Parts: sequence; structure tokens; C-alpha cells
Amino acid sequence: QVRLVESGGGLVQAGGSLRLSCAFSERTFSRYVMGWFRQAPGKGREFVSAIIQGSVGRYYADSVKGRFTVSRDDAKNTMYLQMNSLKSEDTAVYYCAARASLGVLTTHGSYDYWGQGTQVTVSS
Repeated sequence: QVRLVESGGGLVQAGGSLRLSCAFSERTFSRYVMGWFRQAPGKGREFVSAIIQGSVGRYYADSVKGRFTVSRDDAKNTMYLQMNSLKSEDTAVYYCAARASLGVLTTHGSYDYWGQGTQVTVSS
């Protein structure tokens, strides 16, 4: 059974940076499309970023483009999200997700596995 564990969240001032990690429990990590989503209080889960197998494609929501960078290390079975120039509106619980196939990467319902989430709070 695939398990995902996020880490790296915390409290940061606006303009600061955080790096989130997502550890994948199986050696088959390289076969999966990986995504980041977030959910703010009272709002739905929204797409943040995705990275496909071999890192040949990376995708971002318009709201984070130019500030966030997604990467993966297949040797470590881990995905990362480097978040720079953080804003108060980035405050949310961040989730990593995995899916075995391509398709519409921005739809949370299309992912097969989810982590438990990590809280990111940006103070203004």
C-alpha cells in the first residue's frame, strides 16, 4: 500500500520561504505522477503543482507560478515544493498526491493516493 508523508510546513512571515517534502513509501515512485494541492479554511482543495515521470513536465497554478518550484528525486523516493515569496493567501494545509497515469493533473479526484497534509501559515 502506497503511503505519502509530507513535512516541512510551518509558520513564516510574508516574503519568506519554505520547502515542503513528500516521502513516498514504495520503490515504484518513479512511475508516478506527483502533485501538490492545498486547502485553506472554508475553501475547497485546489491544485498547486504537478510533476510527471522523469521530471519532463512541471505544471503550476497561476497563483504560484514564478514563486514555487516542484522537483523530485527518484533515488530518494521524494518530491519537493520550494515556496518563495510567500503571501498570506498561501496559508493552507498542503497535501501531496500520487497517480499512476497521466490525464488531467489539476483535478484532485483523479489522484490515487494522498498524504495527511502539512500546515503552512504565512503571517502578514
